[in-house]
Amino acid sequence: MPRLSLYRPEKGNDYKFIDKTAWEMFQVGGTDVLVHKYIGPGSSTEATPTTPNYVGNSVSNIQDLLFLENRDRKYDTDIYQLRGVYSLQDIDFNLSQFGLFLQNDTIFITFHINDTVEKLGRKIISGDVIELPHLKDEYALNDFQFALKRFFVVEEVNRAAEGFSVTWYPHLYRAKCKPLVDSQEFKEILDGAAGEGSDQSLRDIMSTYEKEMQITQAVLNQAESDAPKSGYDTTRHYMIQKDVNGRVELVDASLTTSLASFQTQATDAEGTPLVDENNNPIYVGNTASTIYQSPEYDGPQMGDGDGIPPNGAPFSAGISFPLQPSIGQFCLRNDFLPKRLFRYNGTRWVKVEDVTRMTMSNMGAEDVAAGGSPNDVFLDKDIRLTHKTSFINNNAESVLNGKTIKQKQSLSKALRPKADE
Repeated sequence: MPRLSLYRPEKGNDYKFIDKTAWEMFQVGGTDVLVHKYIGPGSSTEATPTTPNYVGNSVSNIQDLLFLENRDRKYDTDIYQLRGVYSLQDIDFNLSQFGLFLQNDTIFITFHINDTVEKLGRKIISGDVIELPHLKDEYALNDFQFALKRFFVVEEVNRAAEGFSVTWYPHLYRAKCKPLVDSQEFKEILDGAAGEGSDQSLRDIMSTYEKEMQITQAVLNQAESDAPKSGYDTTRHYMIQKDVNGRVELVDASLTTSLASFQTQATDAEGTPLVDENNNPIYVGNTASTIYQSPEYDGPQMGDGDGIPPNGAPFSAGISFPLQPSIGQFCLRNDFLPKRLFRYNGTRWVKVEDVTRMTMSNMGAEDVAAGGSPNDVFLDKDIRLTHKTSFINNNAESVLNGKTIKQKQSLSKALRPKADE
């Protein structure tokens, strides 16, 4: 008499009977699942050692071998309909953290193995995007005449423990799925039409990108209102210059024959004399009302230089120093990067500070309006004027051996293997 055993080395009639019964259970008690089939990464325009060009698309191809990412994903234009089963659960918000977090937003959907392979042509894999039609929200609070759809992306796929029958063969796949977010990987899906005959995309009605950008901008606006510029505002500080004995250093007007010889009229970079709004000359140096000598020091140097002399003293500005300066006179050199404020001590021009205090947005020249209207929101922003800026945001190009090369290169293109000549 042969030995009794439920397991057989081959998948016999017992396996087929159980598999058909499991398939029937999914058809009766499962829900429709629309699958956007992942077919592979997009081809790069220029092949590199880390981003190769493949002949044809394949789900096993890797777009970026350095970071092991498939950022430009291609999906089949056809949509496949499967049956799946999963446990419904409440999605709660966690407000105990620093922000708003979703809990229980991961779902585990079970699929019939043979049904999946028959319809998709392969097993369901990580990267596939599924849509659950029964979760459409027809009563969403939006301005669109479309129901909000629910998309999930498959992260992991394994054989379900409950899918093994008494014959020890698996019949079910268990897919771990997370909600789809508006990112580069799913651009093809979100660029699809929101509805039949609609000129709006799924991104228009599903993505929170625009709202998040509005929130971010509101936070930046409030931050700039609370702290308009970096560093500390030292213009409200009053400083007194002291001599070598620690006493207040006063201006000795008796050393000059006249007031006019003790001061000079300020000029611009072209040498044109400067006047105020009442057409009165603007003088630099010491005036009759100047009792104390101008300070040599403008407070704590903590990266907060504003180019304004201490106590609001007058100063000249240009690309060269005045020819006949007086002791304590200030000059702002515009040809330095960043601009630099100097003070004349009688024998030489001594650096006081660099103009490093600027708006916290710290924009580049391409972001700040040049000659724009007064209503331009970027008109009063400072431009980054440091060597660090030109290094980090380097858009310059160099010509080497007749070939134009960008000075700023990505890490994947920094070192390329070259064939020996």
